[in-house]
Amino acid sequence: QVQLVESGGGLVQPGGSLRLSCAASGFTFSLYAMSWHRQAHGKRLEWVSGIENKCVYTDYAHSVKGRFTISRDNANNMLYLQMNDLEPEDTAMYFCGRKFREPGTLGQGTQVTVSS
Repeated sequence: QVQLVESGGGLVQPGGSLRLSCAASGFTFSLYAMSWHRQAHGKRLEWVSGIENKCVYTDYAHSVKGRFTISRDNANNMLYLQMNDLEPEDTAMYFCGRKFREPGTLGQGTQVTVSS
């Protein structure tokens, strides 16, 4: 069955960087657009970024544009999110999803906490 496993979260100081990974299995990864979403405590799920299946087109939420970079490795069924210049407002559980913008199937998430 479809499985998405996120990793790479942690505690980082403001201005720091993290790289999130998502290992995908149970479907033909190279045929699907993928995305990252996040949910802060007590808030709704928020779309962060999407990448189409051939890596040509990407898009970002306004709040992360210029700081986050989405990428994928179709040969190894991996999705990534490089997060730079992190802000306390980026604190959330981060999920990868199997659609470009809608959540669709999500993984279990990885926690990112930005705090000094």
